[in-house]
Amino acid sequence: MRYISTRGLAPTLSFSDVVFAGLAEDGGLYVPEDYPVFSLQEWQRLRGKSYAEVAFAIMRPYVHEAFDDATLRAMIDRAYGGFSQPENITPLIQVGPEDWILELFHGPTLAFKDYAMQMLAQIFEGLLEQKRRPLTIVGATSGDTGSAALHACRGIQGAQVFVLHPHGRVSEVQRKQMTTVIAPHIHNIALQGTFDDCQAVVKQLFQDAEARKDWGLTAVNSINWARILPQVVYYAYAALALGAPERTVAFTVPTGNFGNMFACFVAQKMGLPLGRCVVASNRNNILTRFFQTGVMESRAVEASVSPSMDIQVSSNFERMLFEIQSRNATMVKNQMDGFKKTGKFSVDSGTLGALREKCHAFDVTDTQTADMISVMEQNTGYVCDPHTSVGCYSARQWRQSGGVGAMVALACAHPSKFASVVQGATGKPVPVPARLQQALLAPEKVNVLANDFGVVRDFIAAARRSPSASTV
Repeated sequence: MRYISTRGLAPTLSFSDVVFAGLAEDGGLYVPEDYPVFSLQEWQRLRGKSYAEVAFAIMRPYVHEAFDDATLRAMIDRAYGGFSQPENITPLIQVGPEDWILELFHGPTLAFKDYAMQMLAQIFEGLLEQKRRPLTIVGATSGDTGSAALHACRGIQGAQVFVLHPHGRVSEVQRKQMTTVIAPHIHNIALQGTFDDCQAVVKQLFQDAEARKDWGLTAVNSINWARILPQVVYYAYAALALGAPERTVAFTVPTGNFGNMFACFVAQKMGLPLGRCVVASNRNNILTRFFQTGVMESRAVEASVSPSMDIQVSSNFERMLFEIQSRNATMVKNQMDGFKKTGKFSVDSGTLGALREKCHAFDVTDTQTADMISVMEQNTGYVCDPHTSVGCYSARQWRQSGGVGAMVALACAHPSKFASVVQGATGKPVPVPARLQQALLAPEKVNVLANDFGVVRDFIAAARRSPSASTV
């Protein structure tokens, strides 16, 4: 399988080269030239299989020449072997006649990012064994990506890892899960800005020819296709568990950078019959406004009780635009160039209609988020974190607007990661898992830097030159 850029000006690459490239040279995002489509019988044969077996079936066509079958199976086993419930990696909890919650917080850092990041680290390590080369891994996080990346990548020999988070704009637990991962090759950067500022710095690094060539720059963010791919698996696994392909299943996805939502779209492209899924946003509702008006317009980021979704630039939406607009790379490039210059672009009525056929979009206030946490606990006994609450509230809006059939809301993080919000809503203390207690008590190491590309670039360059740069 080969991969092309959403902006049409970068070279077509293999899976291995896409992993190392991260962002395309033309600023676009890589997608497959063609999506493998499973037949009804192929989906039926996967029903009842283990998570690892479904993961192998989904990922095998995409990695193509990079790994043989035995190697890929071993990587999958290592990626998910350390989860707290290896026999039930993604529990489905029924909370209504046709309503479920898909728990995606049983990995090392108690957040859904682990499901992709643990696999991505295996891919990095496997490719480094094949191709001896420098590797500088960079990423931006609004909270959970950073800790998942650092925990997954801390054992990769020969790699330098730099993660940027917005200073003072992540929860204390999220911060400590990052800053307590201490090793010579691990670098936490607290940027004095927003997540969008962090993401902009990372993207600017990929436009730096020297950094790309000499540093071996790659990304852990979902701009990297290898981050999207493992996320497709849990949509397929959950839908099959609920009766797909004979039964249509829809998902509600708490959404910030749109990577998780795009993974759901990929599952559909592969022939899985999913319903019109729900894009769930908090008060930073750029996506909801877009689905209402057809105009994508960035505004100032507002702090919320669901901080991992405090985003105004949803990078992966570019992939969705590319697919919905018949893969018109010129059109996508013009839209993205305009958005970068003005913070705004629009689509025609046909494109908007096609998007609405795939997704509903709702946004949820902080008050509604807290109320839903309380309602869920009182009515079902289920305690959810604020991001999951945004999804559950949006799923309820979907039902009230006429949505029928099976609906699965994604539970993105363990409630203990946002204990103050959850306890404020329920009036009850939130038990803290042992692995999280350890992080809360450990020493921290972090570098607070100005929101300036040159400052960040100089910091990374100096860290790579340091005597400890080649040790782990």
